[in-house]
Amino acid sequence: MPNKKDSNPKQRILIVDDHPMMRQGLAQLIENEPDLHVCGEAGDANEALQQIKQLKPDLVLTDITLPGKNGIELLKDIQVLHPGTTVIVISMHDESLYAERALRAGGRGYIMKQEGGKKIMEGIRRVLNGHIAVSEKMSARILEIFSGRRPVSTNSPVETLTDREFEIFQLIGKGLDTKQMADQLHLSPKTVEVHRANIKAKLKITTMAELIRYAVRWVESESPEAL
Repeated sequence: MPNKKDSNPKQRILIVDDHPMMRQGLAQLIENEPDLHVCGEAGDANEALQQIKQLKPDLVLTDITLPGKNGIELLKDIQVLHPGTTVIVISMHDESLYAERALRAGGRGYIMKQEGGKKIMEGIRRVLNGHIAVSEKMSARILEIFSGRRPVSTNSPVETLTDREFEIFQLIGKGLDTKQMADQLHLSPKTVEVHRANIKAKLKITTMAELIRYAVRWVESESPEAL
């Protein structure tokens, strides 16, 4: 625990990731810095919210893929329950689909895990200094979006989905049925069906079988989350 009498107390960081080895690796990286300290770890969103309430970290590092509630939904909950808490998303998933969602949800940065320790530390320091941490490519795109010059076309129709639709689309690709999705997301089955219909319309898909095939292929293509 940092000494409260220290005139320069260490910045306290909470790590949220469902893989213990990833948490351990990030913790070692952070603890090597003289002014940073890992004050806690969490393996899912609910545990993270409890830790934030108890530990009041200066910064939260969270993955996108978490059991139950994903990192985007966790970000939204943090903004409601612990406003002002600074969060960076660190993930294996392509920033083109997730970075903008993470920033809209209240995140202050998005760093891909494969960038390596140096980039992660640069991102942490940038955010702790009050800036946003994203790649140069993503930074240019975000400036276009927030200045009202969003590109007319996107790389993938999946990008047109809302955060909730995107979450349901992923669960469809993982093989969950309507009831399972409703239970996991704390929604009514009817609400899930409405979202599913909207997804089909946006992706220009007419049948449920076609949507399942599309979603499964997409999830499989996004499956390098193995660390």
